[in-house]
Amino acid sequence: MSETTVKRPHTLMLDNRGLLSMTGVEDVSGFDESAVMVRIADGALVIKGEGLHISKLSLDSGDVVIDGRINAMQYLGAGTKNLRSRLFK
Repeated sequence: MSETTVKRPHTLMLDNRGLLSMTGVEDVSGFDESAVMVRIADGALVIKGEGLHISKLSLDSGDVVIDGRINAMQYLGAGTKNLRSRLFK
């Protein structure tokens, strides 16, 4: 019998493009004022914007809150480690 991995589901709540609340985050791979990359069960999510700031981070519970001007969000597959180096030069 094979082991099954329990994936932590994630949710997003975006309030007026200025406050993003997330659950199910496994790690924050990188961040600066223009991009935040978070690791989720199925890969990664890149949040792009202006003046981004992580105002809450709890990896134990998987909660992240990001404020600033959010312009775009993009899901990426599991093989995203090389992309991190290109995003955060």
